[in-house]
Amino acid sequence: MIKRFDVGPRMSEMAVHNGTIYLAGQVADDITQDIQGQTRQVLAAVDALLARAGSDKSKIVMAQIFLVDLADFDGMNAVWDAWVAAGHTPPRATVQAQLVKPGWKIEMVVIAAATP
Repeated sequence: MIKRFDVGPRMSEMAVHNGTIYLAGQVADDITQDIQGQTRQVLAAVDALLARAGSDKSKIVMAQIFLVDLADFDGMNAVWDAWVAAGHTPPRATVQAQLVKPGWKIEMVVIAAATP
């Protein structure tokens, strides 16, 4: 069985299947923020979605990070390093990408394990 959250006409925010949680790409709501501010917003959204599915950041299996400007890599990492669960750092990929909305600096896709 697949359980979907916040189902829209184009996509869902999250799906859970066989104990695995799949998040849609998370972006900042306030695009006036710098990379650190936008990263904090994205990570807060990840935390909130994982909590709704009964999980948390220590259960992240894989993270994919898309940055518009690779010059933001260090700023994003400063926020990530302060947020990620020590001893539970997941595999991660960070790539440069053109995002759909002007002003978005970061988008993050996360896959996590559901808490049994």
